[in-house]
Amino acid sequence: MTLQAVLFDMDGTLVDTEGVWWDTVAETASALGYTLTDADVPDVLGRSVDHTTGHLLTATGTARTREHLAAELDARFAELVAREVRPRPGATVLLARLRAEGVTTALVSASPRRVVELVLDVLGRENFAVSVTADDTTRTKPAPDPYLAAARLLGADPARCVAVEDTPTGVASAEAAGCQVLAVPSVVPILPAPGRTVLRSLEQAGPALLRSLVADRAAGGGTVDEEARREDA
Repeated sequence: MTLQAVLFDMDGTLVDTEGVWWDTVAETASALGYTLTDADVPDVLGRSVDHTTGHLLTATGTARTREHLAAELDARFAELVAREVRPRPGATVLLARLRAEGVTTALVSASPRRVVELVLDVLGRENFAVSVTADDTTRTKPAPDPYLAAARLLGADPARCVAVEDTPTGVASAEAAGCQVLAVPSVVPILPAPGRTVLRSLEQAGPALLRSLVADRAAGGGTVDEEARREDA
């Protein structure tokens, strides 16, 4: 079985925006008299603006409307992304290598379209055949819908795609869609598992590794540890 496409998460995977999103939510929460802690991580990192807005409404008891709070988070995040976004180590090199070898790629994000458009200017629009955002599916991560939508747009079989993710929420989405997963944790640890490979950095990944993940799956292989794939870095 051959690799048909690589489906990249955006925030925290290709660009260093997880910290920016956390800061955005923390700043807004603080203004409402609430301090984020580790307990809030599952409802903030890897989540859509709508989900995190709902979490803040519950946690803070604010009288603000959902629409107003979501718009505030969205606007502040977009402002910080435009000013501070930076590619993650190894991201631009990996995208260039995949493009040079003719490997199809997609961007699959839980961020709104306006933020994704800003990041595409940083990463290079030419590196992605399609992009799927929180605005493009009824449900977003951890539901499988975004990855299923990307595969459908590409005419690809999810089982022959590798999803590259950095959060447990994103990993859950990709695995539910049936993709092989390469996890490169940014904030929250992710453990290796059958059908899931974990690396410390995209600098350790390359086209050969990504192709091997689909081949290993077809052969009935299990977890791939990073040391076994170091030669591809």
